[in-house]
Amino acid sequence: MKLNEETIHKETLYEGKIVDLHVHDVKLPNGSQSKREIITHPGAVAIIAITLENKLVMVKQFRKALEKEIIEIPAGKLEKGEKPAETAKRELAEETGYIADELDKVLSFYTSPGFSDEIVYLYETAVSEKGGTATDEDEFVEVMEVTVAEAEKMIDNEEIHDAKTIFAVQYIKSRLP
Repeated sequence: MKLNEETIHKETLYEGKIVDLHVHDVKLPNGSQSKREIITHPGAVAIIAITLENKLVMVKQFRKALEKEIIEIPAGKLEKGEKPAETAKRELAEETGYIADELDKVLSFYTSPGFSDEIVYLYETAVSEKGGTATDEDEFVEVMEVTVAEAEKMIDNEEIHDAKTIFAVQYIKSRLP
């Protein structure tokens, strides 16, 4: 049995700076029809940056969708025509001031495939050199350096509460001796 859904009609409801919202009328594998609300996103990167002191570089920021501050690994949206590794270097420098020594791709993953095509490319890097930050005019972050143990406590008390950062902490923890 084929599981694909054929789009019969597509309507764009919103085109924004970060996401677009579409409604698709689809034909299901059994021949009936349904609607799918789809958010398109250009993709993003996230960076596991580790200092010479073996601390994880994090950023604290207010997330309006959650109505709270959370602590995350540095991340950002792909710009048109930009390769994910270039975005990772740029975002790390802009948000934290740290310069990536060498990037290693960890993996990529879809964040919410039930309604969005957003893909995140996750990189790991050691950082030693620090310059100034250059965040977007509407972006306010506090840079932090935390141990893996401190990050685990932040997960327990929901200061770290997003999937990419929880995955990053568990990934680094699994690689510790």
